[in-house]
Amino acid sequence: MSTGIAAGPRAHWDRWRERRAASVSAPHGPLALTGTYWLADLADGLIPGLPGVWRQENGAVVHETDGVAAALETEGRPLLLPDGVKVLAIDREGLLAIRVWDPQAPARRSFAGIDAFDWSERWTVPAVFHPYGAERTVRVPNHDGRERGLGLDGELAFALDGTALTLSAAVQEDGRLWAVLADATSGTTSFRFRFLYAPRPAPDGSLLLDLNRTQLPPCAFADAFVCPFPPPGNTLPIALEAGERAVLTS
Repeated sequence: MSTGIAAGPRAHWDRWRERRAASVSAPHGPLALTGTYWLADLADGLIPGLPGVWRQENGAVVHETDGVAAALETEGRPLLLPDGVKVLAIDREGLLAIRVWDPQAPARRSFAGIDAFDWSERWTVPAVFHPYGAERTVRVPNHDGRERGLGLDGELAFALDGTALTLSAAVQEDGRLWAVLADATSGTTSFRFRFLYAPRPAPDGSLLLDLNRTQLPPCAFADAFVCPFPPPGNTLPIALEAGERAVLTS
């Protein structure tokens, strides 16, 4: 029976937490990723657990099995194998790889939730997005030890407890903002870096920033992801005790 009382921000956050846990633990969610195999590194073209031979040929991924070769479109439709394993070809700056998701991955079976800091209205603040004149690309280390370009579209400006702060952010296809950040909790009471998604700014650049929804990057759930590290200037000089902290296991 409805009480007629609208859910508050804490209740919305609780539901977001439930959706996050369901998403990362889905059969082909982040916890199910078992490997990212760069074709240039495969001397024999064999990938553990997958049939056939894989190679990079004329800028495309080619899979050959039983003498029949077929090309896979990068970032296209994945292959679904009979045992539920999902295979996807990816391209990172011209280097091609095969990603493999297995619903039976140990990380998925041992998942017990996502630890998070307590919700607080302190972490919901007004912000303004200041776009650059053109996209900028900076080279940053990635989780797999390689360096890649990170596209940035502007600065997200806000204040916490009187301290003015900024984050370099990218604009996604749907208009939302995405930032990679670290802070004084990183590597101690939270993961070494985290992601922050913000709503699409109004025409004047204004938006409401909810730092309670700072989240773990995919590489916190599976080591085979190649998440970018924070760009220069995106390590906040504060303890951001908000959002997700760590993956819980049983």
